[in-house]
Formats: sequence, C-alpha cells, structure tokens
Amino acid sequence: METNKISGAEAVIRCLLAEGVDLVYGYPGGAIMPVYDELYKFRDQLHHVLVRHEQGAAHAAQGFARATGKVGVAIATSGPGATNLVTGIADAQIDSTPLVCITGQVGKHLLGSDAFQETDIIGISTPVTKWNYQITEAHEIPEIMAKAFYIAKSGRPGPVLIDITKNAQFDLLDFSYKKCTSIRSYNPVPKLKLDKVAEAAAIINQAKKPMIVFGQGVILSEAEEELKAFIEKSGIPAAWTILGLSALPTDHPLNVGMVGMHGNYGPNVLTNECDVLIALGMRFDDRVTGNLATYAKQAKVLHFEIDPAEIDKNVKTEVAVLADLKQALTAILPMIESTKHESWHNEFKKYYQIELDSVINEELKPTKKAGISMGEAIEMINKHSKGDAIMVSDVGQHQMFTCRYSKFNTSKSNVTSGGLGTMGFALPAAIGAKMGMPNREVVAVIGDGGFQMNIQELGTIHQTQVPVKIVVLNNEFLGMVRQWQELFFDNRYASTEMINPNFVAIAEGYYIKAKKVTKREDLDAAVAEMMASKDSYFLEIMVEKENNVFPMIPTGASVSDIRLS
Repeated sequence: METNKISGAEAVIRCLLAEGVDLVYGYPGGAIMPVYDELYKFRDQLHHVLVRHEQGAAHAAQGFARATGKVGVAIATSGPGATNLVTGIADAQIDSTPLVCITGQVGKHLLGSDAFQETDIIGISTPVTKWNYQITEAHEIPEIMAKAFYIAKSGRPGPVLIDITKNAQFDLLDFSYKKCTSIRSYNPVPKLKLDKVAEAAAIINQAKKPMIVFGQGVILSEAEEELKAFIEKSGIPAAWTILGLSALPTDHPLNVGMVGMHGNYGPNVLTNECDVLIALGMRFDDRVTGNLATYAKQAKVLHFEIDPAEIDKNVKTEVAVLADLKQALTAILPMIESTKHESWHNEFKKYYQIELDSVINEELKPTKKAGISMGEAIEMINKHSKGDAIMVSDVGQHQMFTCRYSKFNTSKSNVTSGGLGTMGFALPAAIGAKMGMPNREVVAVIGDGGFQMNIQELGTIHQTQVPVKIVVLNNEFLGMVRQWQELFFDNRYASTEMINPNFVAIAEGYYIKAKKVTKREDLDAAVAEMMASKDSYFLEIMVEKENNVFPMIPTGASVSDIRLS
C-alpha cells in the first residue's frame, strides 16, 4: 500500500528546501544523526558545510545572513554541540541577525533523565533567542519550522532555535508544508501612524542644527535608497553606528562619520550641540551614547524604530515613529523641506579638520611610528579593494580601525560583532559571507587574540576551498584591553601580552598560501598579491605593539569629553 509518510528527519530537510535554503553550517553527532542521514541523501540540493566547532557554524551562518539578508542556518547535536552554538546565538540576538538553529535532542522518553549528551538547551537559550521550541513529535515539524523562519526574518530579525528529539526525527508523518505568514498576537511590524510622521517632519523642518544617526535598521529594512533621498533633500548631516556602516557610501558628502566610543570627533561633540537628533533604526547602545545623563539633553529626539521595546529605553524621545524604516522614510520624504544647512555642515568640517591633523594623518601616514600602524594596513586594503570588498572584522582595536578607515561603496559590506563583542567571530563569519556572496571579495581583519579563538576554522576553509582573504594585525597583545590598561590602569599590562605561534606555518599547515609582513616597504606588494589571489590567502601584518585607537570616549564620560590622545 502506497503512503505519503516520511520520517521527521526528512521532513526537516524538505522544510529547509521549501524555505529556499541551499546552504547550512553544522557538525554531526548522535542526537542529530537522522537529519544528517537525510542531508546525505539531499546533498545535491542542500549543501552542508562541515565546520570545525559549532560556534563556527553559528558565526558562519551569521556572516551569510549579514552579507545576503537571508536567514542563516546552523545545525548541531545535543549537549555540548548545542551549547557550543550559544555564543553565536547570543551574538545574533543582540545584533538582530536572522538565524534558524536546529539541534538534536535525546529521545522524548529520556528527557529530564540526565541521559548522555542531554542538556536543557531550551532553558539555556531562552534569554538569547527571539523564539525557541522543542519538538517531541514528528507531526509538529512542518508547522514549527515554518514559524521559525517567519519569526527569524520578520520585523526586527533574530535567532530562533528548534530542538528536535531523536524519536521525532525517526517517526513518520504525513508531510505537507505551508509557509507561515502570520502568528496570532505576534505583530512584527507596527502600523505606521502618519500623524507621528507629520509631527516628526514639522520638527525637522523647523530645525537649525539637525543631525541624523542611522543604524543597522536601514540595512535590515533595505531602506538605503530612502535614507539617501531623505538626507539629500533635508541636507542633514548623517552619522552612523558600526552596524549602520556601509548603508550610505563612505564618500557621500553628507556622511559625517561614526558616533560612539571610537567614533569621529565632530559627530560625537556635535551630538551635544544639535537641536534635533533623528535616530534611524538604532538602539542608543551605551557605546554610542556614553553617559546618558549628559547625552543630547538640548535636542529634540526623533526615534524611527521597528521595535517598541527600544523606544524610551535609554533616551527619552520627543516623537517616536514606530514602523518599518523603509515605510517611514517613504512617508516622510514628501513632508520635509529641501534645505542645505551649510553653516551647520561647516561645524562638522571644522571638527573633522582637527581630527585629521591630530589623529587621522598620523595614523594613515605615520611619521612618528617606526612600525606599521593598523590604520595604515586598512588604508592599503582600501587602495586595492577600491571600496568594493566585504570587510569582516573581529573585536578589538583592529575592529575600530577597520570601521573608522574602511571605504565602502555598497551596503551589507561591514560584517562585525557589534553588541556582544565576540572575539573569534570574524574567521567563520567571513566563510559565511563569502559563500553567500561568492562574486564579492571578502576580507577578514582579525587581531592575534581573536584569531586564535576560532583558528580551527582554517580547516573549514581548506576543505571547502572558499577563497577568503585573512589579514591578522599582530601587535602581540590583546590590544584593546592593553589600551585601557595603559590609559586607566597605570600601564599595568595584566595578562594581555601574547606569546604567539608561527601563524604563517599554521596557515600553510592548512594548505593556505601565507605571507608575513614586518616592513612598511613590503606592505603594498603583499596586500596587492593577497587581493589578486583567486584562492584563500593568509596575510600576517606585524603592527606597532602599543598603537592606540583614538578618538576615544572614556567609559562613563560624555560624548563631549571625547579624547584625541
């Protein structure tokens, strides 16, 4: 007798295919083995990338999602396999990255018995997921998987974890799949209120010193063109958070740079002088605001945001426009007047000149430093990438130099760990970004500390032959912590000096072409060779050991108290 019944494991694969997934990252194990058996059968339709550690799977899925705008997928087994995903899931949650993570679990009859490799991943992951669910019966799989993809991508995106018991993977079900388009009581996109838009427009039209700060919401809502039209018509200077970087071309005349702890001098100081602060798709993170008690107190704050939880959470708003940012900017554009704000722009130019003379020129064209500076290395990458590469950075000084000095022509080009600040992010994230966008150059910029946190993913690069470019800026320190120790702890370098291995030999051990640069005169040719390579390439650049990143807002200080040295 014919039947349409299939196993739960096969249903998982068919759900992924129905959602348009053709690439997943993972690591097999006992409790997820039925799904892997089906992955083998469907290998012509669904490409699985074997990482070397489950944290690498989560970060690779993040890199894929950030570079493409699609949902990234990671798979792991139960117990330690599932818990190894948690750092990447937490990173995705705070940075609003859409992930679906699938974990295996012991059989339903063993739940709660402390069975081999059993852990309560639902309990563990609840604080760091947008939604999670444990499937214990095969028939639940299609509906729950459909919900997972809808929740991960809709509204403010985020990670979803689905835990599937082994019996549910083996058992049979009548399979049919229907994409999820709504869930009762879940309203991911608030309805745009035109009266709020008009109220915001009236304030903008009356402003003498308005300033925009835009974040990743521009990229997530695909509102790059609307942002450009908005700032060009309004004439308002626009600054960005590190996750908003690349939404507006770096060389746009109204792009005034980065806000926050290591942001540009002008936009930080003038935050406390503007009369209207327009926040577009950003959440007023503490690294952006500094001391909240002194942040933009003179300004009327207009907050355009999709997540109601972010309104008035950190900064009190005059008008909140709750909506998808693309819709909101489309609605406000006809309401705003065409303006230039030339004298106000000149204030930003004045501060930029000060920063250029005292910080930027010395960083990019050093005369006092014997060794190569980190900014110099980034500038050399700019020269050869021409602003067209996806730059994937880890966390630390090199991250701030990468964000400050990289040039971008295209959106979704800056992939970094923002809110969680996860060392070890860049190497696997670069793998995901390159696989998601194979026609774009992908350069991972990593510190010597963060590189060693997921160095094993060189094995993934070797096995997949994904042609990523890896640049390690090696100062033989945990550089950002060392900078704080120098500035705030009387040069007590407690546990920050690194005795490093031979990175070139390690890369060559994974059959990746590698080179080390120690002299300034060799830098240009080495970067040119790396960028010209059709294969993966590892470049170690020895940089100044005590090269600090400035400007800097000390912890707890006002944005006005930003230091140039």
